[in-house]
Amino acid sequence: MRTKQGSFISPSDITPESVWLGRRRWLRQAALGSLALGAAGLARAADDDSPAGPVLDAPLDARWSTTEKPNGWRDITTYNNFYEFGTGKGDPAAHAGRMALTPWAVKIDGAVQHPMTLDLDDLRRLAPLEERVYRLRCVEAWSMVIPWIGYSLSHLLKRVGPTSGARYVVFTTALQPDVMPGVSQGILDWPYTEGLRMDEAMHPLTLLTFGVYGRALPAQNGAPLRVIVPWKYGFKSAKSLVHIRLQSEPPVTSWMRAAPREYGFYANVNPAVPHPRWSQATEQRIGSGFFAPRLQTQPFNGYANEVAAMYAGMDLKQNF
Repeated sequence: MRTKQGSFISPSDITPESVWLGRRRWLRQAALGSLALGAAGLARAADDDSPAGPVLDAPLDARWSTTEKPNGWRDITTYNNFYEFGTGKGDPAAHAGRMALTPWAVKIDGAVQHPMTLDLDDLRRLAPLEERVYRLRCVEAWSMVIPWIGYSLSHLLKRVGPTSGARYVVFTTALQPDVMPGVSQGILDWPYTEGLRMDEAMHPLTLLTFGVYGRALPAQNGAPLRVIVPWKYGFKSAKSLVHIRLQSEPPVTSWMRAAPREYGFYANVNPAVPHPRWSQATEQRIGSGFFAPRLQTQPFNGYANEVAAMYAGMDLKQNF
């Protein structure tokens, strides 16, 4: 997954231009020389698929980025799972714009030395923002490649000072029933909760995320901030966070409570472990076309070199 630094422009050479248009032009030019640079597939979306919203400028972090071609803005912002707004893939884009996103604050507490509540500006300033191009694999056997903006969650967790009792991190999503039509459908117990083991949460790949494609997150993608855990199925990456709690006991997350036979705590991408109702051996890349061949799913979504050691000795079929 890691790429050579020489395959990318250094951050100081990237013109902030209305940030993304300049960067996308460079990436298209770079793609023409990809055989020489070893960076095939980095061309961004076409000009008619332009990002929108407030600019979040951030240098590309090649250490943690894939060189696969990212999906376009339209794919990323109109094909979503966010069940608070309905179960259809277009429901979040249709309804999430009604969310109240200001003011916004996140409470961090539990097994910490310094519990705190931080607003969005404080959170964005806590560490330098980076762009990371990650693979996203949904448990429904589809995938995308997405250029997120954020910083490693570990920066925030270190700031609050985990105590010796902090073994798990629990994430809670905002609940605004008046503008979330899916909440009344009773699909899950609300608010939505997810969790990670402490070492997973502290891993540098785990991203506290504020933007996508050089812009602030749209509401349907989890505005104003979410967590991204790229080696796990997408439902582990909780959206629109309002509470982060550190605790000693493993949490029972929303999907574990709703369907324990189908959704375990770990949810590591594993082509050898089928979902009870479908295979996980292959995936359909969104935007590739109806007749495009399915891709072979990679263990840990292609991040095994970085994360597999955390699960050494574990039965990954039993601990699904």
